[in-house]
Amino acid sequence: MPAVLIVDDLISIHEMLEAVIQPTGFATSFATDGEKALALYKAEKFEIVLADIDMKPMDGITLLKRLKLYDPGVVVVIMTAYASTESAVQALKFGAFDYLQKPFRVDELIATLRRGIEFRALQAERASQAGAPAQRGADVESRLIGGGEKITRFKAQVRKLVATRTPVLLLGENGTGKSTVAEILHAASGAPESAFVRIDCALASAEKLRDGLLGTGGSGGSWVQQAKGGTLFLQHLPCLPLDVQEQLVSVLRNNSSSFRLVCSSGEDLERLVEEGRFHEELLYRIASLPLTAPPLRERIEDIPALVRHCASLSVNPHLDPKLIEFTEDALAVMTAYHWPGNVTELFQVVSRIAAATATRVVASHQLPLRLREVKSWPSLDEYLRGQERHYTDQVLQACRGDKTAAAKVLGVAPERLG
Repeated sequence: MPAVLIVDDLISIHEMLEAVIQPTGFATSFATDGEKALALYKAEKFEIVLADIDMKPMDGITLLKRLKLYDPGVVVVIMTAYASTESAVQALKFGAFDYLQKPFRVDELIATLRRGIEFRALQAERASQAGAPAQRGADVESRLIGGGEKITRFKAQVRKLVATRTPVLLLGENGTGKSTVAEILHAASGAPESAFVRIDCALASAEKLRDGLLGTGGSGGSWVQQAKGGTLFLQHLPCLPLDVQEQLVSVLRNNSSSFRLVCSSGEDLERLVEEGRFHEELLYRIASLPLTAPPLRERIEDIPALVRHCASLSVNPHLDPKLIEFTEDALAVMTAYHWPGNVTELFQVVSRIAAATATRVVASHQLPLRLREVKSWPSLDEYLRGQERHYTDQVLQACRGDKTAAAKVLGVAPERLG
């Protein structure tokens, strides 16, 4: 029998909720304040917590935060009066599963509890079905290339997410690998036959987005139905029309436990909310686990490894791609370039060169002109300011400390490098 912990400072609310919840097959326990609720949750096993937002001395959002610190997988439903709906929406930002607005209907309450308990059960099932930590780590390592500080930290964050079913928001510039992360999260589900439904909101028409995502009666459209048991990946989320964003909230409430939701955006969604261009509740329903992919210009120490990896995946009719090498001066040029298209642009450049080269060793003169034109690079003064100094250091490292060679790559006199 699933157990529900009810937290409210009014005994009358306890009595009312007990009368309507227990006959539907749930066991109930009660706490009159946040501290007692925390102690009870730590001492006993509960599938879900139903907490009022307006309590003293500890309010519902503070309780939510402390429960999440103790158990990141805890499922919490917040109860709120009409006047404090905005606060309940904010609770979604801190990981609440859902909220109920008083006065709520009994069928709405029971349906929400059942969805929450199903979500908790599926989280546990996903964790048990997923591969061993070493296997999951190997998949992350094979798909996200590099050993620099930023990509290492990013990979550690991805590993923490593979066994969860909580919606994930992937942030970062175009070409930084957000789609790859979505694929990793799906592959780690332990259900390889499940669907991976990828929707680019920037390419689909408004009509198709409405039909595919919304359907009728909040049940979700064809894309949502197809994703059940698997993953729904929404790329370029800000391109969703506002009316679709608003209605998508209801779809997610009704289907939250039936698929894994992963969204991506190259824009700051909180800023878009402030500008009235993105739905606030939708943001907080998808953003409890935001993850930002670092741009390539902030991890240029990974470029040599990325180049080798991409070259090895290419198809060359004359040479074994795994044996193709790039000279130090070619790597230095690529290290100095700013890569506005990030990893995607680098892979396009390297794969084309590796596929077309007739020589096993690729030199800098074989690189595209835009990479070799000094005017397209940041100036040395820009390199020397703040973190830009990192670029100069990396060029010097790529040239093995040879200031003459590094200066040639940067287009400056050797004495400018100190």
